[in-house]
Amino acid sequence: MQQVNLGIIGGGTVGSGVYEALQRNGSLLASRLGADVKVHRVAVRDLKKKRAAAIPRPLLTTDWSEVVFDPQIQLVAELIGGTTTAREIILAALKLGKPVVTANKALLSAHGEELFAAAQKHGTNLYYEASVCGGIPIIKSLREGFVGNRINALYGIVNGTCNYILTRMKLEGADFAAVLADAQKLGYAETPPDLDIDGHDAAHKTGILASLAHGFWVNPKKIHVEGIRHVSALDIKYAGELGYTIKLLGMVKPIADLKNRKPQIANRKCQVQVSVYPTIVPNTHVLASVNGVFNAVFVRGDIVGDALFYGRGAGKDATASSVLSDVGDAVLDLKTGAKNRLPAFVPHECAGAVAPIGEVVSQYFVRLNVVDKPGVLAKIAVIFGQSNIGISSVIQPESEEGESVPLIFMLHYATNGVAAKALAKIAKLPAVKGQPVMLRVENFE
Repeated sequence: MQQVNLGIIGGGTVGSGVYEALQRNGSLLASRLGADVKVHRVAVRDLKKKRAAAIPRPLLTTDWSEVVFDPQIQLVAELIGGTTTAREIILAALKLGKPVVTANKALLSAHGEELFAAAQKHGTNLYYEASVCGGIPIIKSLREGFVGNRINALYGIVNGTCNYILTRMKLEGADFAAVLADAQKLGYAETPPDLDIDGHDAAHKTGILASLAHGFWVNPKKIHVEGIRHVSALDIKYAGELGYTIKLLGMVKPIADLKNRKPQIANRKCQVQVSVYPTIVPNTHVLASVNGVFNAVFVRGDIVGDALFYGRGAGKDATASSVLSDVGDAVLDLKTGAKNRLPAFVPHECAGAVAPIGEVVSQYFVRLNVVDKPGVLAKIAVIFGQSNIGISSVIQPESEEGESVPLIFMLHYATNGVAAKALAKIAKLPAVKGQPVMLRVENFE
């Protein structure tokens, strides 16, 4: 049986998880691939650090170049994260014609085009299944399973930390700050938690999925990103009363026509919404029931219809599973001599573009804090009417006249730009206290 020597760079949670998984299921992998994968060298920062997996000392080195430039190593796994050293490592390996497996979403988001071009130039490949949604095979599905489909919509719950927080807030009626503190104690949220709760981690993943779905590389600076800091227990409570759940969604779809409210059919010249923000989701939709740290991606193809992918989005074992999937693909390509059989990324819809958020059409949930007195509701309704925004429902709890009270609107379709301008006018009314809250509603039409 042919042997393929694997070099791993990174011995942390993911790196040690991959080593452990190979020790556990290496023989199974070999029987399925017809080739034996052996870990030849592992580069780590600290030789003395205690690891989840007991990697033999002779395999360890602190110099990543001893892995990349070792002529006996045919395949490299970059599992250290970051966008500087990791970029240097991957480019060096690709330049040598060695295929690379990575789980580095931030690096791919920032430098994907450069890395994919390098793989193409040097006749090798870059595999990145583990970069998005841990153990869910969404990259492979978009690149291979749906290769004959135009992707007309993609919605992803792609950050487990945010989903855990929003789930707890809904089930317990708890405030954001309290649940975040608990999530940090349990290890579900980092300290500081900004990358997760401000939506940037989800944006990295959503950008990668959008690029694959629509065939032009998405500049991360073009992605509209909002986190969940401003979502309150009140928003979750009133959304629930209206039959909705709040989820942080990564969203990729051609922008809708305001007149008929139907998205453009994906094509070479369409503008595509690529965004991450807290979204009001109907309780009847399957994504509303994705709870805790789990991830899910909902894909709508023009031929296949709707498909859902669900599973753990992070963690040692889930990520290791995806890394092994890529290792398997790389080994088969090496075995057959087809190093670039399925290139990492093929631009194919280059005339597409990311739509500005102001042009995106949505329905809206709006929460205001207003002084309860005659005429306030009428003044607000006039501003919405002047902006050509219809009101579908209103909730106002009972109160004594003169008290401050929440006022909740569900609004019909409008562009984000028009809705934001209307809300800015409403915020200036003397009876409106504090900053209005606007969340977009997604009905998956």
